[in-house]
Amino acid sequence: MHSISFGSDNHSGAHPLILKAVEEANNGYWHGYGEEEYTARVQDKVAALFGKGAKCLFLMTGTGANVLALQSVIKSYEAIFCAETAHINMHEAGAVQKFTQGRLIVIPTPDGKLTPGLIAPHISLMADQHMSQPRVISISQGTEYGTIYSLQEIKVLAEFAHANRLLLHIDGARLANAVVSLDCSFEEMTSACGVDLVSLGATKNGCLFGEALIFINQDSAAADAVYYRKQSTQLISKMRYVTAQMETYIDEGIWKQNAKNANAMARLLAEKLSEIPAVTVTQTPQINAVFAILPAGIIPILQEKYHFYLWNEHRNEVRLMCSWNTRTEFVDALVEDIGKLV
Repeated sequence: MHSISFGSDNHSGAHPLILKAVEEANNGYWHGYGEEEYTARVQDKVAALFGKGAKCLFLMTGTGANVLALQSVIKSYEAIFCAETAHINMHEAGAVQKFTQGRLIVIPTPDGKLTPGLIAPHISLMADQHMSQPRVISISQGTEYGTIYSLQEIKVLAEFAHANRLLLHIDGARLANAVVSLDCSFEEMTSACGVDLVSLGATKNGCLFGEALIFINQDSAAADAVYYRKQSTQLISKMRYVTAQMETYIDEGIWKQNAKNANAMARLLAEKLSEIPAVTVTQTPQINAVFAILPAGIIPILQEKYHFYLWNEHRNEVRLMCSWNTRTEFVDALVEDIGKLV
């Protein structure tokens, strides 16, 4: 175990108030599978963050949220557009394809972000019965490159999607970080922009486990998803341990507080690394990720003390993730060690 990790925001523990909420949910007897008034109340509370017409389901994992969102709206002969770097393409072991039987249309991007211009040529090639039919555009907010879509970019994508009879899905594993970065609300980033399906990630931002899937004006899909959730093994029997976390996460403002710290630590890390001549920060952090090119020889030495991932081996580019509990002294320690080694 590394005492300090910049490998993933999944490596951090849970916020103390989240642990307290779980402990309180451990008292007494509750109906299983969310079949009690408490879960319904928390579902309504989370859905309200995303505006009128939003419905919420709770489930276990981020992969499960992506699978369930897409499975509820796609037929086996239909296709999903995503960036080449998208989590549903790179890091979910083909889960979307297995459960939906649909096709992923994978599009290379320079920054992890899709645009209508990148998608349009693929739509024109799928016009007859021999081709998978386009159905969903799936984007990550923030992206796997640490970039974010502006509200205007999301609106443009939603308009393009609807004009082509497609739906827009957001993989929101780090949605809170993006909302904080743009200083907006969840509603402004989703329903106000025309988004149809969105996940609210919590595990990477201070919760133990659990995600929320939001359907916006997709009542039929939301109704179907209840059964797909069970089929895809995402229905937790002791639902109270998810809903108790989510209520505290929202009511206590933990989502914002944690995302602010993670984003701020990433900015600080990038600033300090930029002062080292032998290090190149490859892009300005927009959420809690820093990408930097380091001298090749020092990477394995650093990894003996700190956990982080080599993002692009050919460029010696590493990814350094900051978390809700990353502290200034952690950043200072890493930067100091890099400075000594170079």
